[in-house]
Amino acid sequence: MAAEFSRRTETLLDRAETICQERGANLTDLRRQVLGMILDSASPTGAYDLLDRLRQTRRGAAPPTVYRTLDFLLEQGLIHRVERLSAFVGCIAGCSVEADGETHPHAAQFLICRNCARVQEMQDHDVAAVLARAANQAGFSINSATIEAEGLCSRCRTAPAHAHSH
Repeated sequence: MAAEFSRRTETLLDRAETICQERGANLTDLRRQVLGMILDSASPTGAYDLLDRLRQTRRGAAPPTVYRTLDFLLEQGLIHRVERLSAFVGCIAGCSVEADGETHPHAAQFLICRNCARVQEMQDHDVAAVLARAANQAGFSINSATIEAEGLCSRCRTAPAHAHSH
């Protein structure tokens, strides 16, 4: 019944479970399975792709099941939504909890290749600090932020010109 994930993903899932327990939240089998599918994926994963894969082991899986699970994972900071692609990527860094135990807004930063749709997450604290400072000066309190930059990844930039038209 349990899905088979890579050793790296299993380690991240165990870390996610610990994060949830520390917060008094429950990483159920379903939540763990969906998170594992997102973490194991080489690229951002859409909700309906997750649903199709879930139905292989859970016949009764329906869109609300997936969306409720994704909402939980987003609330816990275990995944990010890449708006441009309407898809999800994992984030098991405990990135919203600082060493002092305080929760600080995290600015998820993504570089999205317009050619191959590869997504790379950045963690540049200067970018987050500039955004927080600008918001603070405007009297605005940020709960969360997602910054998405579109362009060409290093692989597509160096590929022969004819490779860009697929």
